[in-house]
Amino acid sequence: MSEKALVGGVGMIPFSKPGASPSYTDMGADATRRALADAGIDYRLVQQAYVGYVYGDSTCGQTALYEVGLTGIPIVNVNNNCSTGSTALYLARQAVATGDADCVLALGFEQMQAGALKSHWDDRPRTRARFQHIMQALTADVPELPQALRTFGGAGREHMQKYGTTMEAFAAIRAKASRHAANNPLALFRNVVTTEDVMNDKVMWPGVMTRLMACPPTCGAAAALIVSEKFAKQHGLRSDVQILAQAMTTDPVDSFDPPSLISYAGFHMARAAAAKVYDQAGVDPKDIRVCELHDCFAHNELLTYEALGLCEIGAGEKFVMDGNNTYGGQVVTNPSGGLLSKGHPLGATGLAQCYELTHQLRGTAEHRQVANANVALQHNLGLGGACVVTLYGKNAA
Repeated sequence: MSEKALVGGVGMIPFSKPGASPSYTDMGADATRRALADAGIDYRLVQQAYVGYVYGDSTCGQTALYEVGLTGIPIVNVNNNCSTGSTALYLARQAVATGDADCVLALGFEQMQAGALKSHWDDRPRTRARFQHIMQALTADVPELPQALRTFGGAGREHMQKYGTTMEAFAAIRAKASRHAANNPLALFRNVVTTEDVMNDKVMWPGVMTRLMACPPTCGAAAALIVSEKFAKQHGLRSDVQILAQAMTTDPVDSFDPPSLISYAGFHMARAAAAKVYDQAGVDPKDIRVCELHDCFAHNELLTYEALGLCEIGAGEKFVMDGNNTYGGQVVTNPSGGLLSKGHPLGATGLAQCYELTHQLRGTAEHRQVANANVALQHNLGLGGACVVTLYGKNAA
């Protein structure tokens, strides 16, 4: 039988611009201490740790956690592109659910450089090299643009061509993110922008994208303590938030055949992971009132509504324009401000989502609080590829 996996404590530091943050050692240690303080336990009670980051040398996880304590526990370093943080969470939850451990730390951090994402290894094949010709062929008209922008912008353009979606829908998503982030003291960008502001920003791809529709590179860290019900009772931890279901997927054949940038950008991974989670928990997507999803570009947020079943395929723009993605609508997406406004330190993102949703279910999200939130959905995507979808719920202890 599977043990309950409870979120015993969460911690997160404010995200910051590259060059303005502390070192990854300080950020990782700080987020860990905050999660321990939130749980009310000492680091010596942690039995395992999974630490996620993308840009760093081997055993950076140990380097950060050694600042917290030298207890000799297993520390596993995790790198799964932009889904790294939720992959660490997946492993921590798995260790508790299988009974292998009773108290496991999932930590994610990133000390990023300014500018577009790039590989630091030029003497070997790039990830997804076998399939990059798909992206290159479908965006051959903009070869000068960075790869991530071509991928997600191209997926958005495909949706526009296929379903008549307008650029204003993506701008409205970005404006919504800014309104949400204004209530999040940990978000990097808290200034409110309008749909018109987004549309009038610097053009990155004519007719497809402006600069504000892309998330910024940021630095930061977040952590979660996943514990068994027995451990929570023994040590007096709060046990009100449970991971009800979780799934990780990688690319199926459909991601690449037939050639489609919507597919290439992770749609099928997300849809498959969500379907598994809904089935495991016996939950319908229409039951979801709050969701943190991977809005690395405003375009991907709209595509993800459809992949997660929050609306019908092709109905993303109507979902946005009807206000169903914010307070007063069907589901509040990214109450934290999301990657677009909160920031996207790759290794930390999945655990920052966990931090937000834990507070939503606790009822401690203050001005961001979503009413009647009994279950909460998390979607974290990494091209290359991996997608982790997690469903949290209030624990009926």
